[in-house]
Amino acid sequence: MNRFHLAFKVKDIQSTYKFYHKILGCKIGRKTDNWVDFDFFGHQLSAHVSDKTSSLDYCGKVDEVDVPIPHFGCILKPEEFEKIKNTLASNKIEFIVKPQIRYKETQGEQQTMFVLDFSNNPIEFKSFNDEKDIF
Repeated sequence: MNRFHLAFKVKDIQSTYKFYHKILGCKIGRKTDNWVDFDFFGHQLSAHVSDKTSSLDYCGKVDEVDVPIPHFGCILKPEEFEKIKNTLASNKIEFIVKPQIRYKETQGEQQTMFVLDFSNNPIEFKSFNDEKDIF
């Protein structure tokens, strides 16, 4: 599997560390006072401190649900999805798109949910019943 890399803006390292490492369980990679790398389910996230952030834009409409664009996320196995959903809920992380089934009983059926990290970055977690439906 090829790994994906994403560099993105965060407000500070402390809250970013808490969200990605303490809550989501992502391992820490290299870090400085201004950025930190995380192993995000096998992919490299590089969180860089910035005071210039964008406002949320719910311009995406997917299966009649407004979703924030841009966003990033991860496709998980169903049992991983449940674990992350429960972890987020137990840590009182608000779902900006509540856990739900999208495209129910059609090709591409998937579980999905969106949250914001502590820097207001939208993250989607999803899971497919059949991996051949991912694309």
